[in-house]
Amino acid sequence: MAKSKPTTAYVTGVLPASAIRGAPIPVKYGPEGQTVPLTDDELPVSLPMEVTVDASGSPLKKMPAFSDLGDGWTRETDTFDTFMESSWYYARFCCADNTDAMLDERANYWLPVDLYIGGIEHAILHLLYARFFHKLMRDFGLVDSDEPFQQLLTQGMVIAETFYRPTDNGGKQWFNPADAEVKRDEKGRPLSAILMSDGEPVEMGGIEKMSKSKNNGVDPQSMIDKFGADTVRLFMMFAAPPEQSLEWSDSGVEGAHRFLKRLWRQVNEHLATGTPGTLDVNALNDDQKALRRKTHETIKKASDDIGRRTTFNTAIAAVMELSNAIGKFDDSSERGLAVSREALEACVLLLSPITPHLCHSLWEALGHSGPAIEATWPVVDESALTRDSIELVVQVNGKLRARLEVSANADKAAIEKLAMEHENVQRYIEGNTVRKVIVVPGKLVNIVVSG
Repeated sequence: MAKSKPTTAYVTGVLPASAIRGAPIPVKYGPEGQTVPLTDDELPVSLPMEVTVDASGSPLKKMPAFSDLGDGWTRETDTFDTFMESSWYYARFCCADNTDAMLDERANYWLPVDLYIGGIEHAILHLLYARFFHKLMRDFGLVDSDEPFQQLLTQGMVIAETFYRPTDNGGKQWFNPADAEVKRDEKGRPLSAILMSDGEPVEMGGIEKMSKSKNNGVDPQSMIDKFGADTVRLFMMFAAPPEQSLEWSDSGVEGAHRFLKRLWRQVNEHLATGTPGTLDVNALNDDQKALRRKTHETIKKASDDIGRRTTFNTAIAAVMELSNAIGKFDDSSERGLAVSREALEACVLLLSPITPHLCHSLWEALGHSGPAIEATWPVVDESALTRDSIELVVQVNGKLRARLEVSANADKAAIEKLAMEHENVQRYIEGNTVRKVIVVPGKLVNIVVSG
């Protein structure tokens, strides 16, 4: 059986030291103006380890031991652009321990990368170079694939409020948001701000990308120390879709913490209530079926949001809705506990990639061995999604006039009859001529009348 290729993801980050410094361009110049590429025997060119940088030009040009090759020949002292030199190391990661070749067959096993995650500034720099370099490696037989990455996720910026005071020379002195106290109206909109150290007013510069120049960077460590890493991770994933800007909010972090405390409390209250019975899906009452349906709707949505759409915020929102449904479910029977146990376990597993520490503890408390992050991802039971009855809205000339609970198998004629006989609908069609009845299965009935 062929071995399936695991999913790979490449996240841009800190470059290795060699890439930061840049690699030497392998060219030499002769005494008569010749420009000659270095031969294989002359490669690789190693940069000197001790370089004096005095801001007066290229330090390599002032190092004869590096630049002078003898007999009037000199070495090129410029280096490649750092983006160029970092554009193929996603491939090198696949076989980093190979000391005899640039790449080996493991590169073809792992590549192309399934998902590239990077900032917008990489679109015309790193990505452009990476595609060029990958096709070059393909032409030289080092890789089989045509493209380096199959999917791109461009992450948004983290933004925060800015505060400043004008300086005498016409500039601005910027203050960190942690040092300012903001007065807000009843809707949370900022009205004015003061600097906490002296109580004097500061100007509000609006919401800007976090930067050193605006001094509006927020150190998440203080929030981690106060609420834990899981809370900060949850807030950052929930506050915005990954490709949009994320506005940092201390109150948002506190809200994420409240939700995690509620989930912790729900699991422990459930454990204290009793021992669940066997989950007999054919013997559930309507309320039990409703919670189980919500559980598997959540599994289906969160799995798609995380796996295909990479919209982690909506996946988290779905789990929060399931937690709300669990909170409203009041059934301590053995069968009811079995249904709520399934729902709680789904919450824990679906959140485990985002809040691994909390979910590890809760998974263990629920009686499982091994980390939650390594447990089998929950599977949707399609039969749990079926409904015996559905709710339809009834409109008269486009305005909501009633809601109907009808059998999921009811045909259009039966639905139309129930809608027309509804007491409140009768009030609005009485004395009028019914021109048309539109039945949209599973959604609504619209009755069009004229006087």
